[in-house]
Amino acid sequence: MSKRLVYKNGKFVPEIEATISVYDSALMFGDMVFEMTRSFNKKQFKLREHLERLYTGVKILRIPLRLSIEEMEEICYETIRANEPAFEPHDEHRLMIDISRGPLGIYTPIFGEKTEPTVIVADFPLKWTVSSMGKLFGKGINAVIPSQRAIPARFMDPKIKNRSRLYLQMANIEVSVQKGDNNWVLLLDEDGFIAEGTGDNFFIVKNGTVITPEGRNILRGISRQYIIDELCPQLGTSCVEKNIEPYDVYTADEAFMSGTPFCMLPVTSLNGEPIGDGHLGKVTKALLGAWSDNVGIDIVQQIRDYSKEVKGLAQNIPTPYQFKK
Repeated sequence: MSKRLVYKNGKFVPEIEATISVYDSALMFGDMVFEMTRSFNKKQFKLREHLERLYTGVKILRIPLRLSIEEMEEICYETIRANEPAFEPHDEHRLMIDISRGPLGIYTPIFGEKTEPTVIVADFPLKWTVSSMGKLFGKGINAVIPSQRAIPARFMDPKIKNRSRLYLQMANIEVSVQKGDNNWVLLLDEDGFIAEGTGDNFFIVKNGTVITPEGRNILRGISRQYIIDELCPQLGTSCVEKNIEPYDVYTADEAFMSGTPFCMLPVTSLNGEPIGDGHLGKVTKALLGAWSDNVGIDIVQQIRDYSKEVKGLAQNIPTPYQFKK
């Protein structure tokens, strides 16, 4: 049984007991904002940036959260300290931070007091999230465009990281039953431009320039921003944000996805047709190498090692549908 603990509204409880009410707004409406982070050498990467995005969502959705961002940051570190004894020395910490509006007001009499937002911070080993990804650094992802489109910002702003994600799940299911291996969703927006994956941002490389969809109809990923603001300038590589079409992907030299748990993964084909030479590209490799150097971890080797470790522990680990940015 897991000895990990979860922070829930001011208390640490055993992981298996970290439940929410059936009357919670998260269950009723998917009314919840969240973040998921990772560490390198046990040190959290861009935690403050994740929390700033979280609190922007709290503000826009008018969730009456009383905790300050500084208090939330300390809760995150308290959760890591509480769980460190349950982690292996080589494990990385993956935080899941969930904030909902709490039980709906009409159910207040059930609780005998005024309801409040539900705040949960869980901490679990990163290896379980990336266990199926080690092979992808060699084989690459086959991006598949489903019939499901990204939800336009006029309905729900995708820049708010929220749990109303049924449309993403349907896209995942559609792509998962198609022929081929390593199929990952690549959504179009309502105008037919490339948007994002169901938990990752998308990039192409053309003539040495890194190109990514503009941040209008997508979740502006923390990893995405790190690539744009820090890694590309570090390598002297030009990076632009612009509308791109499937045609641009088919004619690109290389492509990749970015996301918090895996950082970067090569996309070697679109709908089964090769992108470039169908292998990990030199620009993608250079960016990933610079990221590894910056955090003091061989990212590719770490994930490959985790894949082998988890395969040895359990033969039937399901491939997760969503890998958050």
